[in-house]
Amino acid sequence: MSVTRFYLIFSAAGLIAVALSYGVAPAAVLPKVLDLTVEGTDLTHVFRAIMGLYLGMIALWVLGAFRSNFTRAAVIAEIFFMIGLALGRVVSIIVDGVPSVLLIAYTVVEVTMGLWGILILKNLSTTQLDHDHTKASH
Repeated sequence: MSVTRFYLIFSAAGLIAVALSYGVAPAAVLPKVLDLTVEGTDLTHVFRAIMGLYLGMIALWVLGAFRSNFTRAAVIAEIFFMIGLALGRVVSIIVDGVPSVLLIAYTVVEVTMGLWGILILKNLSTTQLDHDHTKASH
């Protein structure tokens, strides 16, 4: 299995549990793992929309893992997804203070996965340039 495929599948597998915890039964699940209470239709709606966003990203990553014409887009999307989440968390840490250990761990994982994705993208770009150059010289 290629590093790129592993990266995309590993990320997708890891995010499934998070996505489902946000959307399947947020009022029952989230208070057990985070310091929050989910009350009302609007907040439940927001968490289910987040679940949908996460599941959509997971679908793209899995597609990119198995269909080479989607691989680059999937890696780029994951980089933006992970770095975007991490930046939002850093802003919250600065503005709101330090959250629970779980959310700090999420931040570390998101930064790590975003940076790993950048390395993978650089390798994909180099491989693509080599492939294009070889193709053009024939």
